[in-house]
Amino acid sequence: MELDFKEIATVGMVLFAVIDIVGTVPIIVNLRSRHGHIESEKASLVAGFIMIIFLFIGEELLKLIGIDVHSFAVAGSFVLFFLALEMILGIRIYRDEETSSASIVPIAFPLIAGAGTMTTLLSLKAQYQTVNILIAIVLNIIVVYLVLKSSSKIEKMLGKNGLGVIRKAFGVVLLAIAVKLFAGNVKGLFL
Repeated sequence: MELDFKEIATVGMVLFAVIDIVGTVPIIVNLRSRHGHIESEKASLVAGFIMIIFLFIGEELLKLIGIDVHSFAVAGSFVLFFLALEMILGIRIYRDEETSSASIVPIAFPLIAGAGTMTTLLSLKAQYQTVNILIAIVLNIIVVYLVLKSSSKIEKMLGKNGLGVIRKAFGVVLLAIAVKLFAGNVKGLFL
């Protein structure tokens, strides 16, 4: 186990791109308007916990329940696909009338610690030291917390029109990520 700042930076940037917390600001703002508030601490801690647990036991857990990584990634791509459709078309597919907060679902999972993040963690684990991945996860969770905490300031700064444009633009990006995740893993289902 060796600390390597280059590895931490590389893994951190990969996770930052996959988590895409800045791109999910429009979703977060939308969820906050529906639910009244978002518990930033709770969402960040749960997402971090999910990511760390999955780093250590993810592959074994999937094998235990008879799911391969490709199936998991394809299922995750569908979740991202529908979230993207909500953003682009302005429709509401995801319904959760019972909950008073969106902190755990859908923010902690699947937005932050979703299938894309989890499959990325599994591939990073094969290439990098676990301690460096852990540090990168913690750094990303700090960034996630700061963005969640300041989402109302970001909303005021961008305004309704700015958020609408960003929501549609990042919806297309999220759709592209969903398609890439699907395309990269669907072949693995038939091997």
